[in-house]
Amino acid sequence: MVARTGLYAVLAANVAVVLYFFFAAGFASNTLIVLGRLTGLFGALLMAFQLLLVARLPWLDRRIGMDRLTSWHRWTGFSVLWALLAHAVFITFGYAQSSSLDPVNQLIDLAETVEGVLRAVVALGIIIVIGVVSARFARRRLAYETWHFIHLYTYVAVVLAFTHQVAVGTSFASSSAARTYWSAVWGVALGAVLVGRLVLPLWRNWRHQLRVSAVVPESDNVVSVYVTGRDLDRLPARAGQFFLWRFLTKDRWWQANPFSLSAAPDGRTLRLTAKAAGDGSAALRHMKVGTRVFAEGPYGAFTTMHRTRPEAVLIAGGVGVTPIRALLEELHGHAVVIYRVATDRDAVLYGELVELAHAKGAELHLVTGPPVPDRLAPAELSRLVPDITDRDVFLCGPPPMMNAVIGSLRELGVPKQQVHFERFSLAG
Repeated sequence: MVARTGLYAVLAANVAVVLYFFFAAGFASNTLIVLGRLTGLFGALLMAFQLLLVARLPWLDRRIGMDRLTSWHRWTGFSVLWALLAHAVFITFGYAQSSSLDPVNQLIDLAETVEGVLRAVVALGIIIVIGVVSARFARRRLAYETWHFIHLYTYVAVVLAFTHQVAVGTSFASSSAARTYWSAVWGVALGAVLVGRLVLPLWRNWRHQLRVSAVVPESDNVVSVYVTGRDLDRLPARAGQFFLWRFLTKDRWWQANPFSLSAAPDGRTLRLTAKAAGDGSAALRHMKVGTRVFAEGPYGAFTTMHRTRPEAVLIAGGVGVTPIRALLEELHGHAVVIYRVATDRDAVLYGELVELAHAKGAELHLVTGPPVPDRLAPAELSRLVPDITDRDVFLCGPPPMMNAVIGSLRELGVPKQQVHFERFSLAG
């Protein structure tokens, strides 16, 4: 809550500063041009805020979670698109109103005669393309790597848009203080991306020198990979978090896959457990011991850091048991574990859960059967955990199962702040 409030406060403060410099510059043009300049400023400010949301800064990520930050980034991105489209329309029609040119020829004239306008047109074109491929209908049809490659052109658009604004923006042309402020805003946003997305991962991987130490099949389609390295006791990873793993083989080095830690970090070894759901995860079974690993992270707010009650309920579905198993290892206080699978054969790591539950005095319930009827409906959850409203609830599993359980918890009256979950959601 503190981190979220802080982000809103930062955005609100910058909106106030932008408005101050906007009004200080005065209004020497018609209404359409004034609106165009204002939407351009807000569009650019939101773009800088958008970069901050996906900078993967540890302080924000551990308190908010990559899934929520990515969701905010997505909706902020569409706001940026509409703001910059409005900027282009208002400016073009505003100048056309003051001249004898039609809007199309007015835009061509501006691009040919005004410094930076052509760069702005190119930047807007890039942002439109990125907006289209980020829409759900397109995103579902693109491989993550393809979408990510296209998304990288955002940084080209950022540079073009920034140089355009500083060159011709009325608020900046008339005030050195405004130019200094705007440069600082973009310096912080781009600096955060550079540190969080490049410097910190490179530093950690150079320091820890990660390698595969063992590959252990857990079932026909599930495998655990053990990773070791130097000074892992100084890697700030916690149970419930995940990494973006790159296994540096000839055919897979370019793929990054998000896998949770399936055991609490012990300072010597990291373990991930994955189900074969695609080529990348299926290839883990054939990974050779000694393979170099490049891991980005740890990421995620799905940790005991956010506990509000001394007792907990851990609810897992399918391979979503991996962070749940790690959390059980780390949790203190009485815990109830509910593991939802279709059949007993699907209960990955169940033997480890039994041993951990016995050692920690936790209750363990294996719930089997088809998805319908819902076996984690409110009545069943209340039967398994009569005092569920007095416990923290940690939830991980397939999206349909998670949505159903969240609905059940809502019906049972479990306070929202006691329900902890995280979805894997990556942003470029």
